[in-house]
Amino acid sequence: MSAFGRRSGGNSGQGGGRPTFGVARPMHGSPAPRPGEIEGGDQFPPIAPAEADAGVPQDAMARLASRETALDAGPNKVEGFEASIHKIKEQVLPRLLERVDPEAAASLTKTELAEEFRPIIGEVLTELKLTLNRREQFALEKVLVDELLGLGPLEELLADQSISDIMVNGPEQTYIERKGRLEIAPIQFRDEEHLFQIAQRIVNQVGRRVDQTTPLADARLKDGSRVNVIVPPLSLRGTAISIRKFSAKPITIDMMAKGGSMSEQMATALKIAGACRFNVVISGGTGSGKTTMLNALSKMIDPGERVLTIEDAAELRLQQPHWLPLETRPANLEGNGAITIRDLVINALRMRPDRIILGEIRGSECFDLLAAMNTGHDGSMATLHSNSPREALARMENMVMMSDIKVPKEAISRQIADSVDLIIQVKRLRDGSRRVTNITEVIGMEGPVIVTQELFKFEYLDETADGKIVGEYRSMGLRPYTLEKAKQYGFDQPYLEACL
Repeated sequence: MSAFGRRSGGNSGQGGGRPTFGVARPMHGSPAPRPGEIEGGDQFPPIAPAEADAGVPQDAMARLASRETALDAGPNKVEGFEASIHKIKEQVLPRLLERVDPEAAASLTKTELAEEFRPIIGEVLTELKLTLNRREQFALEKVLVDELLGLGPLEELLADQSISDIMVNGPEQTYIERKGRLEIAPIQFRDEEHLFQIAQRIVNQVGRRVDQTTPLADARLKDGSRVNVIVPPLSLRGTAISIRKFSAKPITIDMMAKGGSMSEQMATALKIAGACRFNVVISGGTGSGKTTMLNALSKMIDPGERVLTIEDAAELRLQQPHWLPLETRPANLEGNGAITIRDLVINALRMRPDRIILGEIRGSECFDLLAAMNTGHDGSMATLHSNSPREALARMENMVMMSDIKVPKEAISRQIADSVDLIIQVKRLRDGSRRVTNITEVIGMEGPVIVTQELFKFEYLDETADGKIVGEYRSMGLRPYTLEKAKQYGFDQPYLEACL
């Protein structure tokens, strides 16, 4: 039975480092310059205006003035071809829905639905006395199919592989992140109700809900992209959707090294750390690339090991054959039935895992993960939010102390020192690039203090005229404390060479 065709009569500085000022010379007075000689001598030559402007960034106050002007200009509006298609869609969609059975449409694929829509769209356009060329008809067809079966205006952003983040701030404003920089997106929603329906469609796919009683929700898309939704009354500008997209092509450690996120020696050390079952904590800020690094490290895991991943919203995409992902569950309407990360970590210990990987440490589950690292689950990994390796250790101590576990601080510190082998600090710099800024070993305890040693670090040197940060990755030249662990797997020599 075809659900289509039902008519209705209704109408509705790359040079690196600081500039060199020359070498100090003994003073022999200050004779007058000879004819043709540059005043000031060859030790302090005058700076040519053209050279001064070429390598120096825009004046700080001028940048402030331009920023103020940009704010006064107001938000960008969607214009051009997309805007015209959007206006036509608003006229066509109500009449199209009068001719379509939504339940039958939902049972079709996008290709089948587009085939069924084509003649009906032609009829509606004739009624409205609108004439479109082939390109406009194709774009309108795609927009209407996305509206009924997909996520509406978000579909084109999700299909763009260069976009890493999508941030919807109400129906009239959407931002995207491309190559580390934010920019306005050329899409808009009909109204708040339209945006709310799309948010519900996203969370319903993973068996969760979002409404006024539960205005916060974490979800994921079919491709594994992470989604956070917050709706009124908590969000004052309307429904807000934040989508963290993940590359269709998995990013490896070698790709990171070639892209400048780390040096070749750092890449070698991290590969060995993943293969030799080091207990690793990946530390960094929001959007710095912690999950991407965790995914890349997991590729070094032996295919014969049983790996359990535990997350709030499943994001990790491991390539190992013996991988079991676990996901938390929120409470129901009565406030019962919630399953937390800590519950899953405790249960995972009974599932004979070789490694336990936590998407993110946030609270008391930190203590259970440390216990797992100390009881035969070497090679476990986790991420947490912090700005430096030292701060990551302090945060782990605080998370255990904030829980209901009554353990002295010294015992917590010793547990961390005995469990964690390596801390990888990742950071998103102000030019949008993501880099591994520190690789730090946890050695042990010295009195009440956890002792660490830095193996590698990224050192900032300069900034180019177009705002790109220039720096270099440096090895500290220290013999790694974890060399003995690498020796058990036969990687001691390459590990030592990489660190020195």
